[in-house]
Amino acid sequence: AEEESPSNYHLTVSNALDRMETLIESLLRNARGETQGQEIESVDLTRLSERCWQHIVHDEATVEIDVDQAIYADVLQLTQLLENLFRNAIEHGSQDAVISIGALEDGFYVEDNGTGIPEAERERITERGYSTSSDGTGLGLAIVQEIADSHGWQLRATDSTTGGARFELTGVEFVT
Repeated sequence: AEEESPSNYHLTVSNALDRMETLIESLLRNARGETQGQEIESVDLTRLSERCWQHIVHDEATVEIDVDQAIYADVLQLTQLLENLFRNAIEHGSQDAVISIGALEDGFYVEDNGTGIPEAERERITERGYSTSSDGTGLGLAIVQEIADSHGWQLRATDSTTGGARFELTGVEFVT
């Protein structure tokens, strides 16, 4: 199709397919518990967050990034982690969710302005297959937990400053 009718859309589709393949391979490695393939490198958290946000399908949701720090992480896994948290905020909150990313003393957080997570459910939300949505897979937050574990980070779900959900990742190594 690209040879017969050149278009910028073909490049967009090709890039999306390459990205899907990379993410699927990374997901499969995680599912099998293979962390030896991690490529830990310096990652600009602001730039990666902005790039991840461009891949999220949303109507009126917005993201506010208030972190100016590079961290050591596997960029593909961190991409999955951020995108899963973004999607989770929209799917379990609202299409006009406001998602914020900010710095912590030893990590960062992703929070939203949704309805939050009842305290009684916070221990279960990262279990594979657990979902409060009838059409949810129960994999998104389980994958977030696995990625945090593979990096040696701690993941904690709590309330956001607006009463929504807040996910704190601590034990993160900053680039000095």
